[in-house]
Amino acid sequence: MWGITDAELQALTVSLTVAGVGLLVSMPLALLTGWALARWQFWGKTALDIIVHLPLVMPPVALGYLLLLALGPRGPIGEPLQSWFGINLAFSWSGAVIVAAVSGFPLAVRAIRISAENVEERLLQAARTLGQSPFGAFATIALPLMVPGVVAGGVLAFARALGEFGATITFAASIPGETRTLPLALYTFLQMPGGEQAALRVLILSVTVAVAALVASEYLVRRSARQR
Repeated sequence: MWGITDAELQALTVSLTVAGVGLLVSMPLALLTGWALARWQFWGKTALDIIVHLPLVMPPVALGYLLLLALGPRGPIGEPLQSWFGINLAFSWSGAVIVAAVSGFPLAVRAIRISAENVEERLLQAARTLGQSPFGAFATIALPLMVPGVVAGGVLAFARALGEFGATITFAASIPGETRTLPLALYTFLQMPGGEQAALRVLILSVTVAVAALVASEYLVRRSARQR
């Protein structure tokens, strides 16, 4: 009953690596986007805001199909990648990472945007008065103040990626050891005769990972708050 099988460990490993790499890929852009939406005024800001948050309101299967249309072998981006560089994103581990990055991106941006809005402008002006460049003022003043929001956004994005199902199965499929994450493994076991025990173990693994992420987030946020 409680012995974890190789297939379940594979699903856990794939989930953690896909969500982790997706987070690393998306966080720099999420940081830039959140800061831009909070502090900059530019043409098309409303459109950018809508596009950023679209994955939150789209059905996951629709998001996966949209990625398939754009990045698939016949898509406007996927076809040149495959014909010129031999890169195939659909139905691959890289495709699962893209789904993880895209699905968690809006949550990271929202948390970062809120923390950026709370950075006082006078602090940045004082830093620039003392000779700091705009990037230097951001790196030395704003970013340390935004750490709790950045951490919270990262954990939310990571957790969202861990729970992604519809877009992953549509764009990356359910390939054992490559794209079969915990939600896909849970679905697979539920479709198998006598797979209830395996499904229960996968469920326990999923809840354990989610709780561990939340506990780590709370610890990091409190630690950064004490150091300020």
